[in-house]
Amino acid sequence: MSTRAPLPFFALLIAASLPIVHAEDLGVVGPTYDIAEPDLLEAIESRLKHMEKTGELARKQNEHRDRVVAAVEKPAPVAGLTATVTRRSFFIDPTWILDRDIRNAEGVILFARGLRVNPLDHVSLRERLVFFDGRDRRQVAFARQVLASPEGGAKPILVAGKPLGLMRSWKRRVFYDQGGSLSRRLGIRQVPAVVSQDGKRLRVDEVRP
Repeated sequence: MSTRAPLPFFALLIAASLPIVHAEDLGVVGPTYDIAEPDLLEAIESRLKHMEKTGELARKQNEHRDRVVAAVEKPAPVAGLTATVTRRSFFIDPTWILDRDIRNAEGVILFARGLRVNPLDHVSLRERLVFFDGRDRRQVAFARQVLASPEGGAKPILVAGKPLGLMRSWKRRVFYDQGGSLSRRLGIRQVPAVVSQDGKRLRVDEVRP
């Protein structure tokens, strides 16, 4: 059962003051039409056909493609990073503590809350990580020098610049710290920076090329 809000007082007064009118059938005056809403899909199809005919559709497709290509070719730089002014080295303990019990499907506790876990007890950082700004020629040269070093493998990680351009030039994979998530976790504030494993810790060296 639905209810309706009462009419405002002044509306009732107006209604009461109107003369009483008796309705009668006057017949059909002029053509009549069924009341119908246009089909939404038909409206969309009509709009697309119009856009295609005028070239607007192709223009919008090209604009979208250009935006996507630009975002891939030159992603947004990681905010808050600067070129290294003062060399800095520090260590990171990657140990983390479980904040809740981890159970299997039967509810049996596999890992109890409060358990300390160091990923380096189970896996090793096989390659050094080299964070650098691809817009800085000195940093690019430094990163390439590290990659060619006989000390071992390294993984290039850009914080600014054009990763696809470097991949084509170096003919190898180049990664990008999208959104700066890795830099923040590792506490990196200056680049270039080299991350390596030191026992059960990670070592971060912010260097000047």
